[in-house]
Amino acid sequence: MQVRVLYFGVLQELFGTAGEPVELPDGATVGALVRVLRDRTSNQAMGAKEQERLWRSIAVAVNQEYGSPGAVLREADEVALLPPVSGGRDEGKQGMSQGLKPWVFGAFDVRAKARTYLRRKSEGHAD
Repeated sequence: MQVRVLYFGVLQELFGTAGEPVELPDGATVGALVRVLRDRTSNQAMGAKEQERLWRSIAVAVNQEYGSPGAVLREADEVALLPPVSGGRDEGKQGMSQGLKPWVFGAFDVRAKARTYLRRKSEGHAD
């Protein structure tokens, strides 16, 4: 079966694309897809600890709905992988970056981010 994977944020850089089709066996789960994709990035420049932290904090949406690791994927599903967002600036540390923070997603947050991404793509934006 084939699903369409959309990458957001740092994952676009890691995979070198905003999205791609991925072949999986019938009955594959969200967790299985994430493992397949994670294995494809295991030799990248990012350190092992950074990569582990990134993959543990990714939120997944399937067809614009929150997708748990056990959710079964179907042919032509659209799977969005949403990494943590940057933390911004800490006022007490003279402008030092806080680094990556996990972003807790509810179904609404995932749908809103996916809708914004798809709208921007349809308008011709490159991100």
